[in-house]
Amino acid sequence: MLRTLFVFSEMAPYSKTGGLADVGGALPVALGQLGVDTRVLVPYYGCPAVGEMDWRCAVSVPYTDETAELWSLAERPQILFLRYPPYYERDGGPYQDAQGEDWPDNDRRFALLNRVAVEIAQGRVSGLDWRPDIVHANDWQTGLIPYLLDLEARIGAARPPVLFTIHNLAYQGRFPPRAMAPLHLPAADFHWLGTEHYGAFSFMKAGLAFCDQITTVSPTYAAEIQTSAFGMGLDGLLRSRSEHLSGILNGIDTIHWNPGADPYLAAHYSPQDRQPGKAQCKSHLQSSLGLYPEPGVFLLGMISRLVEQKGTDMVLDILPDLLRRGMQVVVLGSGDKSFERQLLEMAAAHPAQMATRIAFDEGLSHRIEAGADAFLMPSRFEPCGLNQMYSLRYGTIPIVHRTGGLADTVTDADDFRHPLQRNGFVFDSPQGDALH
Repeated sequence: MLRTLFVFSEMAPYSKTGGLADVGGALPVALGQLGVDTRVLVPYYGCPAVGEMDWRCAVSVPYTDETAELWSLAERPQILFLRYPPYYERDGGPYQDAQGEDWPDNDRRFALLNRVAVEIAQGRVSGLDWRPDIVHANDWQTGLIPYLLDLEARIGAARPPVLFTIHNLAYQGRFPPRAMAPLHLPAADFHWLGTEHYGAFSFMKAGLAFCDQITTVSPTYAAEIQTSAFGMGLDGLLRSRSEHLSGILNGIDTIHWNPGADPYLAAHYSPQDRQPGKAQCKSHLQSSLGLYPEPGVFLLGMISRLVEQKGTDMVLDILPDLLRRGMQVVVLGSGDKSFERQLLEMAAAHPAQMATRIAFDEGLSHRIEAGADAFLMPSRFEPCGLNQMYSLRYGTIPIVHRTGGLADTVTDADDFRHPLQRNGFVFDSPQGDALH
């Protein structure tokens, strides 16, 4: 039986800022059902949703005086929650404080996660009695894992191969070069073939340079990131490793996202009998958010990180016109404080037509997917995206920009070349005018 260690910085339903958490919550389970012996290492951020945990063991972190702990749930012992309260159990989010600023010690916080992952990978954690055949690292927060294992191989230690998945190349874990010394990383590796990226020390660069295989979350994004337009300064490295780079389209958890049995919905429905149940879900969404309960009004949903990459500025540009036309809009997410403020102000000025919720709310996200008529996803770039697939599952029409995984999953209603695949509306220019 293949043994695989997954390492994530977030994992639904216990912690989430984006689609990375959904993959963390679903992929190990799916592979486990196929017979893979999985473990998932993820920081414990103090989320009450985790519930009561059992202590597993302590882990001495190499090159430090820090001792972390591994905890797990009785019903899901394969999840290893990494507890180190000074780093992870803080007010705020996994990567930012309550004011939306990056934690200043993110290098140390995620270096600890990487060090513990390597201890597990090398079978040095007493009490686990388990060692993986392969390590699957995800995004910049785990980028030191392949590098640290490469350092072990240089002194003759056997190591498992590392698969590194890019979920979003825009976030690269860039820190000043001086950050390497406190992390006990050799300065000799700070060069263009190693951990250096345009004068900074980069976790993402380390992951891409030292891993055995690279995947990303859609075929189109795999091609895009090898170009200067989307490569975020790493396109040269990715082109040089193109034989080791694959784009594998994300899937969704069709058990968790199932309108026929979703516990968060006011009514259930199926693709064969959609309209009555979906109409009830729309009515419930409107009433619960204080919107005017009119079944015939067109209701747009948006669940997103509220940042420029996701096209939040474009949405703000067209909102006045949408509201003038009598539409209703529901926005759920968090991100840039200026965007949050503008969306809250717009909703306050039009309470019968618009609702904004600055939060992570799993139940509301399901109710938006079920209750909206269409789902807005105007990302300037999108490695894969999951919400457009949730929308298709829930009979909600996705409106997307033709990029990355959105291009791989949504076919425009006017695309007569593929008449049986048409399932949404696709626009080509990442500008506000294209949304009108």
